[in-house]
Amino acid sequence: MLKLAERYGDKPVEEFPMLFQRILQNTIRDYYRRQKVRSFWTTLFSSLHPQHDVGDFDPLDTLQDKNNSSQPKEPDTSLEQSQLIALIEEALTELPARQREAFLLRYWEDLDTAATAAAMGCTEGSVKTHCSRATHALAAKLKEKGVSLK
Repeated sequence: MLKLAERYGDKPVEEFPMLFQRILQNTIRDYYRRQKVRSFWTTLFSSLHPQHDVGDFDPLDTLQDKNNSSQPKEPDTSLEQSQLIALIEEALTELPARQREAFLLRYWEDLDTAATAAAMGCTEGSVKTHCSRATHALAAKLKEKGVSLK
């Protein structure tokens, strides 16, 4: 009743029964959806038992992700990745402005061709040309520095 009064007080009185019925149905559905999700997670976490009796047991500590991406990277891997990113950023600064803009919008901002074209104020064909030239130029610059792309 409160939702009806707060949100639809300005509607004609004839619409109140229909609006109240819809609000009531949606509220009941929302309640059962929330209960279903809560029940799922409660069941999942309650099935995790500590290997030994520990006062500060956290069930999330027992879960592992598929690619082990929650674990910190090895120092050498992290160093290689940061060096590669630095090389790419350096090579990007050497690209012509339009190629750099197209490359960054398409591949780093993950925009599609149409959105990139709209942002750059050009045609989709121009975006494809700029991206192609940028990737070839970046690959050549990285190859000069000893980085091979697989």
